[in-house]
Amino acid sequence: MGSPASALLAACVLAGALAGAPTASAQSRGELLYATHCIACHTTQVHWRDRKLATDWNSLKLQVRRWQAVAALDWSEQDVLEVTRHLNDSFYGFKPASNTVGVLVPAAHRSRNRPASN
Repeated sequence: MGSPASALLAACVLAGALAGAPTASAQSRGELLYATHCIACHTTQVHWRDRKLATDWNSLKLQVRRWQAVAALDWSEQDVLEVTRHLNDSFYGFKPASNTVGVLVPAAHRSRNRPASN
C-alpha cells in the first residue's frame, strides 16, 4: 500500500485535472451534436478553406441540413438551427437571417450587426 503522502498527491492531481476539464454542460446542444456526428469527417479546416460552400447564414443552414440528411441523422429543425448557430459562432460570423425563428443572437453579434442609431 502507498504512503499517505502519495495518496494525497494523487488526489490533488486528480482534483486539479477534473477542475480544469471542460464539462458537457458547458457545451451547447449544437456543439454536442456537431462533436458527436460531424467532427469525424469535418475538421476545422473545412470551415475556412477557400472553396467553402457556406457564404451566408442561409447557405450555412442549408449545408447543415444537407449533411445531416446524407448521414441519415433525422435532426429536427431546432437541431439544425443549433448546429448552424454553433458553426456560425465558432467559424463564420454571418448575420442570421431575419426570418430565422428560434435563433437567439449572442449580444456580441447583436451590437456588431445593429445599425448605428442617430
